[in-house]
Amino acid sequence: MKFFVDTANLEQIKEAQDLGILDGVTTNPSLMAKEGITGEANIIAHYKAICDLVDGDISAEVIATDFEGMIKEGQALADIHENIVVKVPMTKDGVKAIRWFTDHDIRTNCTLVFSAGQAILAAKAGATYLSPFIGRIDDMNWDGIELIAQIADIYTTQGYPTEILAASIRTPLHIVRAAEAGADVVTCPLSSILGLLKHPLTDIGLAQFLADHKKANS
Repeated sequence: MKFFVDTANLEQIKEAQDLGILDGVTTNPSLMAKEGITGEANIIAHYKAICDLVDGDISAEVIATDFEGMIKEGQALADIHENIVVKVPMTKDGVKAIRWFTDHDIRTNCTLVFSAGQAILAAKAGATYLSPFIGRIDDMNWDGIELIAQIADIYTTQGYPTEILAASIRTPLHIVRAAEAGADVVTCPLSSILGLLKHPLTDIGLAQFLADHKKANS
């Protein structure tokens, strides 16, 4: 399973890269704004900076909601760097745009997915990635991980090549359960990835090893 970090913060991206487990980045206008990055020229420059840091896919989201606007924005984003994947919302015009991008060799990430039916439409349109939002589904008292498993089963049965990119990850446990359910990729804050490192028995064991070493060499 691939690890993407969901951020526009260059320091966090560099930290994930230095950890040696980073496969890509997802970001969006909200995350850009959080870093104080506004204006088309600044946003494009920031995408270029991310692409310079990461040798992997970078999802860049369109803001337009109409077909023509998505195509115009998506082409401009794809022109930034060969690693850019155009993130498109799961709407009627979004599905049409994904098909257009697919037919013109532009890779896509279908975002804001909450059902297996939407997942089928995205795969039929040729989406490179599909982003089901686990955390937001859990917020509605449904099981986001169960949806990942359902989509994984459908994609295997039907032979769809679209990769399942588990999004809206809230905890390290979400990452583990998404892997169990068949997600191809997870995208999450760096804090969730670093949370996988932590276990109290590891801390206790390391402290004991260091204590024993100190005794043996005192």
